[in-house]
This record gives sequence, C-alpha cells and structure tokens, in this order.
Amino acid sequence: MSKMPTIKDVAEYAGVSVGTVSRVLSGEAAVKPMLREKVNDAISSLGYRPNVTARALRTSRTDVIGLIVPDITNPFFAQLAASVERAALERAHSLMLASSHDDREAEQSHVSAFLHRSVRGIIVVASSDASGLHLPASVPIISLDRRFGTFPLVSTNHAQAAALIADHLYGLGHRRIAYIAGPADTEAGRMRKEGFVGRMEEFGKSGEHVELEIAYGRFDYESGERIARDLLSHPPQDRPTAIAAASDQQAIGALRAARDLKIDVPRKLSVTGFDDISLANLVVPRLTTIRQPADMLARRAVGLLLAEPPGVEDEMVDGSLIVRGSSGPCPQPKTDTAGHTN
Repeated sequence: MSKMPTIKDVAEYAGVSVGTVSRVLSGEAAVKPMLREKVNDAISSLGYRPNVTARALRTSRTDVIGLIVPDITNPFFAQLAASVERAALERAHSLMLASSHDDREAEQSHVSAFLHRSVRGIIVVASSDASGLHLPASVPIISLDRRFGTFPLVSTNHAQAAALIADHLYGLGHRRIAYIAGPADTEAGRMRKEGFVGRMEEFGKSGEHVELEIAYGRFDYESGERIARDLLSHPPQDRPTAIAAASDQQAIGALRAARDLKIDVPRKLSVTGFDDISLANLVVPRLTTIRQPADMLARRAVGLLLAEPPGVEDEMVDGSLIVRGSSGPCPQPKTDTAGHTN
C-alpha cells in the first residue's frame, strides 16, 4: 500500500519550498497567485490531506468547533445542531457534536474531551442551570439556548416569546387555561413560564380574570401527554379550554391525549407549543407555536465564538408567533331553547 503524501512531497511536486506550501495551507494572503496555484494543483494531483492534529499542535487550535446538546433526539436540538453546522461551514469550520443526555457529568466529560482535541471553541446547550466548567477554559465557550455556567448566552427571548402565546390565547377569549411548564432547573423553562404567567397576571389586573393551572414536566412528548390526560380528565365545566405548552413536544403529546379522549382540537380545546420543530407543521391539526430562529441563533453563537476577541455579552433574539390550526376561539357554553346555560 502506497504511503500518504507528505507536505515535502507536495513541495517537490510543485517546485516550491515547504514553507510556501505551509503558507498556502494556513491561508496566508502574502503568497503569489502563481505559486498558490502550483501548490493547489500539487495537492489535488497527489491527494494530499493536511494533518489537522499536527497543525493543531503547532498553532494550538484547529478549524473544528465543538457543540454539546442535552438531547439529540429532541427535534429542536437536532435542528439547532444542523444550523450550527451550516453556520460553522460558512466560516470554513467543521463541527464535532456530542449529546450530554441531560447529564451534568457527561456534559463535563464532553467539554474536557473537546479541550483535549484542541478545538477552536465550544458551544454548549446546557443540561441544567447548575452545569458549568470546573476548570478554566483554554478556548472560548458560548452558551446557546440554555446558559452553561457563567458563559455568554445566545438565545431566543423566551419570556417575550411566551407572552405572545398568552396574548394569542387571551385574544381568542380563553379564560380557563392550563400551562405545561418545562423543567424549573433550566433558564429557558423558567423564563417561558414567567413570560406566560406574567402576561396572564397583567390581563387579570386590567381585564378579565384568567383561571390558570400550572403543571411541570420535562420538554418531551411523554410529559405533555401524561399531564394533558390528567388535565382533560376533569369534568367538562372544570376542564381548561386551552393548553399552552413550553415545548412543541409537550404540545404534540397534549394533542395525542385530546385525540384519545375524543376532545376536538380546536373546537373544544386549543393547544399551543414553543420551538416550531418540523413536526409542528405536520401533525393534525398543525400546531400553533413560537418559532425560534435557529439559523440566526446559530450564526450569532458561531460569530461570537470566532470573534477576535470572542464576544462576552449575552445576545437575545425575539421569537415570532406562528398561528396554525390547533388554536381557535374559546368554545361557548351551550344554551337550550329557554335560554338556560348548560
């Protein structure tokens, strides 16, 4: 088997010095176009692959960005990872991905592994508020969507976005509402709940009182289905007319519970989510939700990471309300022919 071509082979083939090949590989501008072309032709002809690890040892950095997400099976994090990969490629960097499975120790070991691999920087979607780095980082670290330790955060303005859902449901006439919150040990879970509940309390002071029931779960389908089944098993007059969920997965679980209990969405019950995962536009009825601008968040995070010096300020991006078929006007109580309310 023939050995892999070396940088020396490239230099000989191109008729230039090893130093010129190195300058071309590191992207230095001060190389004559004719020489650059010769080197690039030699690289193509020989099938030369730069030794990224060796280069990292010399420069203390690679063109690789590490990304850690809490749960790659969560469609929002899968979409976010794809967006970060695109944003990294736009900046001529590649992505190394790890999932912490919502486990702080796993998250910590992924960070350590990335640091040992001399990545250019690390983007972390934290498993919980308590997670963070026990050692000083040798490369820049940016938090994305959920804060990691004390590192700068790029995220949707969760409170602002959740308030848009509150406005939507109140405007449709709903006054008996259930909110399925996300985990209280995540900043995103708390901010979404505070944004929604705070806006409903404002309405209560200036307009009509809203009966609000709050339940806590994880951001997954199972939580949404289990909690919604419990909420919807109340007698019809005590049942919420709307369920707002802190994630699309919870909301899709709630749609499932409503379907099993033969409660028509949206005529008898409105359901809303948060994230706008791809599935939100495929379920029946299609889900009213908050769109998190994943591409914009990813670009901002990669931009902060690669800035010289790296960014240190938090960046908030507004979410937008996407109204689809799962939300509608509050059902009116039936009246009989004598005008009595049933």
